[in-house]
Amino acid sequence: MTTTRGTCLCGDLRFEATLPTKWVAHCHCTLCQRAHGAPVVTWVGFEAAQVQIHDAQARLQWYASTPGAERGFCARCGTTLFFRSIRWPGELHIVRSNFDAPVDRDPQVHVHYDTHAPWLVLGYDGLARKPAPADQETGTSE
Repeated sequence: MTTTRGTCLCGDLRFEATLPTKWVAHCHCTLCQRAHGAPVVTWVGFEAAQVQIHDAQARLQWYASTPGAERGFCARCGTTLFFRSIRWPGELHIVRSNFDAPVDRDPQVHVHYDTHAPWLVLGYDGLARKPAPADQETGTSE
């Protein structure tokens, strides 16, 4: 089995994930923007059972960002690494920028593009740009 790995900024929180990934997507929701201080966050989706989190210093903390959804971050350096939600049971989403090794696919789509930061001009990358699902409040995806 092929694995990939990554870490937070300070290195106290590490993870290892067994490929394949489920998907890779650029998220433009307002919650991701605020949680990361960035106009877009690229996420990698895994089955939770494929991911091992190494946390010898007990740095992983979870923040309930919306009902039924949590963001996992390092309590020492503040790096947000993970997302999980009852909307996607059994999945763990990991921030692509925190991988130290390659994953098995490039980003496939822009999601929540209807709330993208208008001051960030993206060139055409050929990927679909999808709005938030009609049954979902803006910003509750990731």
